[in-house]
Amino acid sequence: MTSPLLTLFSAPKPFDREHIALIQRNAIRSWLALGAEVEVLLIGDEAGLAETAAELGVRHLPQVARNEKGTPLIPSIFARAREAARAPYLAYFNADIVVLPDFLEAVRRVTAALPDRFLMVGRRWDVDITTPLAFSQGWAHRLREDVFRSGRLHSHFGIDYFVFPKGAYADMPPFAVGRAGWDNWMIYHARAQGWKVIDATPDVLAVHQNHDYAHLAGRRVYDVEESQVNVRLAGGRSHMFSLWEATHRLENGRVRRYFRPHIALLRRVELGLQRHGYPSSRPARFLIQRVRGLLQRWQ
Repeated sequence: MTSPLLTLFSAPKPFDREHIALIQRNAIRSWLALGAEVEVLLIGDEAGLAETAAELGVRHLPQVARNEKGTPLIPSIFARAREAARAPYLAYFNADIVVLPDFLEAVRRVTAALPDRFLMVGRRWDVDITTPLAFSQGWAHRLREDVFRSGRLHSHFGIDYFVFPKGAYADMPPFAVGRAGWDNWMIYHARAQGWKVIDATPDVLAVHQNHDYAHLAGRRVYDVEESQVNVRLAGGRSHMFSLWEATHRLENGRVRRYFRPHIALLRRVELGLQRHGYPSSRPARFLIQRVRGLLQRWQ
C-alpha cells in the first residue's frame, strides 16, 4: 500500500446535537473527498464519534487525556495522531471546517518548496450551512460560489487548521482543545523555532460552518476559564501570534517571502500595548482598536 502524503486528524465534539453532528459530518466527508493521498483520523471518546467513524470508514483513536473539566488536551490529541500516522506530514483541523480540493494541491506546493521546518496555516470563511453537503460532481464549485456570495472572511487571529512535518510539536503545554489561545501559540512557537510560517489563504478556501456555543453555556470562547488558562500556558498575550506573523505566503501556487514593514511595526505596537495595559487600561484598549483598524485596512 502506498503511503499517503498527509495525515489529517481532528477531535470532534459529541454528535449528540443535530446541527453539530451535521456540520461535523460535512467536514469529515470533505476530508475524505481529498482522496487516497490523505488519511483521516478521528480522536477522542465523545458521544457518537465511534459510530460516525465506523459509518464513514474513518480510523478512530479513543482514549485521549483530559483536564479536570473533562476537556481533551491538545498534546494528547497530537501524540495519538503522530503515533498512528502513516504520512510524513500532519494536518490538524477543527471539526467544523470543510475543505476543497485546492487544499491538497496547496500542501503539495508547500511541501515541495519547504520539505521541513514549516507551518502552513490560513484564514477561514464563515458561512451558514444548515443542510448536508452533496458531494456530487461540481460540489466544490457550487460551495465556492456560495461562500463568496454569503460568507465572511475571518480575522487573522482565528486559525482553524495547521499543516506541519510529522516530528514537529512533540512538546506542547497542556492546552484544552476548543478553547482560545493555543492556535495563536502554534504560530508563536513556529516563529520562535525559526520555522517558515506560510499563510495559504489566497490558495486555500477553508469553510467554517457557523454554529452556536451552547457547550460553553452561551459564553464567548475567549471568556471561559479554560481559554484564560490556555493563554497563560502559552506565555501570555505577547505570545498570541496571528497570521500577521506569517513569514511566507502561498499565492497562485508559489511560496514567496511575505513581509510588510508597516504591518510588522503596527503588530509590535499592538503587542506592546497588550503587555503593558491590556485589558484593564482604557487608553490601551482604545489604541489597540485603532491599530487593529489600520491593520484591517492594510490587510
